[in-house]
Amino acid sequence: MHAIVARHAGGPEVLELAERDRPKAGPDQVVIRVGAAGVNFIDTYKRSGVYQVPFPFTPGSEAAGTVTSVGAGVTDLAVGDRVATAEGFDCYAEYAVLPAEAALPIPDGLDDRTAAALPLQGMTAHYLMNSTFKVESGQTVLLHAGAGGVGLLLIQLLKARGAQVITTVSTDEKEQLAADAGADHVLRYDGFAAKVRDITGGVGAHVVFDGVGKDTFDGSLESLRIRGTLVLFGGASGPVPPVDPQRLNAGGSLFLTRPTMASYLLDAEERRWRSGEIFAAAANGSLKVRIGASYALAEAGQAHRDLEGRRTTGKVLLVP
Repeated sequence: MHAIVARHAGGPEVLELAERDRPKAGPDQVVIRVGAAGVNFIDTYKRSGVYQVPFPFTPGSEAAGTVTSVGAGVTDLAVGDRVATAEGFDCYAEYAVLPAEAALPIPDGLDDRTAAALPLQGMTAHYLMNSTFKVESGQTVLLHAGAGGVGLLLIQLLKARGAQVITTVSTDEKEQLAADAGADHVLRYDGFAAKVRDITGGVGAHVVFDGVGKDTFDGSLESLRIRGTLVLFGGASGPVPPVDPQRLNAGGSLFLTRPTMASYLLDAEERRWRSGEIFAAAANGSLKVRIGASYALAEAGQAHRDLEGRRTTGKVLLVP
């Protein structure tokens, strides 16, 4: 089968199309024929060496497709079932292995590409607003990168909850996408903290969901009201330098948390709750999923360049 392989850490150019043996399902695993694989910032962190992984390395933990074989101990999945996951292995490939407990049933009405666009960013949006900080109707939320994959989903979910949503973007096109998703205020990054203060009458936001990191961190803290919460869930612009806790004191007894999705998918029940609500909303049309770009498997390097260069909107996919 064809798969993408990086033989050492580096830029997007290290991603090569190679021949590899088709994987086999071990105990409590399934193998799927990949219909589409998600391209995510965590893949770029691993490829570049920001996150340590063994090389040679095939990126990709997110995919959707059809089960082709099941391992010993798997009783609730069968060959021919359609599943998606955010916890697979080596998904930049024609076939991939998934832990059976992390294989999420795809409901009727969702094609593989839409299903592949949802597990990581959809369940991230779900845990951010339901568990990391439970957003309530009437609260004010600042969300960075509103035209990104998480951003466009989270705007819609927050508006359905009754929140006031302020978001940031970098271009006119992205501004329109965020507005179309329902954002109440769409700002550019320059001076966003002062603008959030103006919008909220000087009070600030209840919560900031920040997946940008280094470039927005200081402004995110400045955008919060007293006892507000900064949820730093990514670092698209780079890692945030060490933080003096006294900054939280000076800002008004602020809260800072750095969640990761694995902590919010602790068992099968939690996985099915989050994926079930997100998939159902996409299937019934109440949650619109934007696939901003699809690339052939051999174009994985270009997909990474475009993602890291912030030239993409919505979800980025590889299609074997």
